[in-house]
Amino acid sequence: MKTQANSTLPRGARQALKKLGEDIAVARKKRRISTVSMAERAFISRNTLYKLEKGDPSVSMGVYATVLAILGLANNLGQVADRREDALGLDLDEESLPKKIHSKRQQRPKS
Repeated sequence: MKTQANSTLPRGARQALKKLGEDIAVARKKRRISTVSMAERAFISRNTLYKLEKGDPSVSMGVYATVLAILGLANNLGQVADRREDALGLDLDEESLPKKIHSKRQQRPKS
């Protein structure tokens, strides 16, 4: 089923989700976890698991995170958009720095 999530997703993001889904499928198989067992453990349908393993963007991020946690692969999930590793964000922060910094004049106490 074509959803707006599918049709508006940028190509790079679509490719990243596809790779993530494929990698999850391989990790599940390496661990000898059946689709039935994985779906039960993640509290999702086998159809949702099938979509996830295809990289379908209509599957919620929470489901991806749950499956990654079951596989023991969720440790680095919080690093995906780490602000300390955001090169563009860091560059933009530097661009907004003031050109000059003026020292504050000391105020004299009023008598």
